[in-house]
Amino acid sequence: MIDEERVREVIKEAYKIVVPSKGEVEALLNFAYNVLKFANEFSKVYNAEAEIVGSVARDTWLPGKKEVDIFVKFPLYFSREKLEELGLIIGKRIAEELNAEYKIEYAEHPYVKVFFQDFTVDVVPCYKIKSIDEMKSAVDRSPLHNEYLLKKRINLISNEVRLLKQFLVANEMYGAEAKVNGFSGYLCELLILNYGSFLNLLKDAINWLPGKIIDIEKHYDESEYLKLRKIFKSALIVIDPVDKNRNVAAALSFYNFFKFKTFARKFLENSTIDFFIKREIEPISYNDLIYLQMKRRTNLIVLRFKRPEIADDIIYPQMRKFAKRIDEILKMYSFKVLWKDVFCSKDFCYLVLEMEISKLPKVEKREGPIVFDIENSINFFKKYKDYLITVEKDRLVAEIPRRFERAIDKIKDSLSADEQRLISKGIPNFIAREISKGFELTDESSKIYKFIQEDIEFGRFLKKFFEKEKLIL
Repeated sequence: MIDEERVREVIKEAYKIVVPSKGEVEALLNFAYNVLKFANEFSKVYNAEAEIVGSVARDTWLPGKKEVDIFVKFPLYFSREKLEELGLIIGKRIAEELNAEYKIEYAEHPYVKVFFQDFTVDVVPCYKIKSIDEMKSAVDRSPLHNEYLLKKRINLISNEVRLLKQFLVANEMYGAEAKVNGFSGYLCELLILNYGSFLNLLKDAINWLPGKIIDIEKHYDESEYLKLRKIFKSALIVIDPVDKNRNVAAALSFYNFFKFKTFARKFLENSTIDFFIKREIEPISYNDLIYLQMKRRTNLIVLRFKRPEIADDIIYPQMRKFAKRIDEILKMYSFKVLWKDVFCSKDFCYLVLEMEISKLPKVEKREGPIVFDIENSINFFKKYKDYLITVEKDRLVAEIPRRFERAIDKIKDSLSADEQRLISKGIPNFIAREISKGFELTDESSKIYKFIQEDIEFGRFLKKFFEKEKLIL
């Protein structure tokens, strides 16, 4: 039962958290437009122009987020190489003008991230396009997104967007990056644009089913929805108003889709301000680490290695692929993983396996041919002549020593190889390179807890690993 009056009271209280103060707004906008002035001054010599895009341009940013996105739009006749080169030159010149630090980041192409006091500025080169048909790279869409949302006057409902963003941030569902697989800022804006308010969105979201389609500009007829679901294969499909062939919600995982539905229902049924406040998670304690394994009768295996110097959007997909490959290898040897997950901190990467079956008998039964298959029976006897061979019904069987009795021994054996050998086994390249240099592998609680003491973020991750959210449909 929804107490709508209570819900509205909490939302009113949440506005105090999500709406920036007048002073913060003035400080951010003054800084942003000052940087924009420099960007345009340095861009015009290349017949380019700069524009502020993203949440600052649309007034949907959250308090404390002092991040500015400036896109430098180049003419279409520039080569991709020239665009990248000039984009970096302009970004570096802005940093010099501000006497600020900077570093080169990489998305579809390189861009400059400038650090000035507590502000950050992304200076991103793109092509100046009038329609999606002229697009040469994915970032070219961003100015079109900006233009579309400003025409739709998203600024009139910007605080509703802020409510949604803070709700997602507090409950760890915000961000389309590979580490999170959640809701992007642009997706949040489109959802609020479609529903008109945060509350209307939640009321509808509790009834969403996987494959939900939202098409604000009606690019498609409802008769085409079945085909769209087969094409996109996503939990949520939000057709990009400026590009009908793109699903804005493509990055959203099925887990976060159901988690959002779950938290929407929880909030509507039991509204408190806590839904907008990020909970500080304590790292798992040594006693809880032991207790949970004893309670669940499972065995925890943790692999740790030095983190490669690459972005989250590269390392997390590789880590998930790596986890899947290790799971497959263990299955081939009759071990069974109950749950698996990955985590990367500043210095280390971790693979965590909660094992349903981590230890096996010393012997295993190897099935042979039926006894009427004389040729293969002879070969079977030759192959297993040193072991017990008997007959089960009409089929030969041999009892042989098991090569690996423990899952951890199989993992160690599989990973103790050089880089090229690891890659040939299906281990992703960046991970193979680091593992070939060395890794730590343990199933002992004392050693796992030592990892936690050395890396508190891993301890927080492990706490969440055991405290999975009970989801609803």
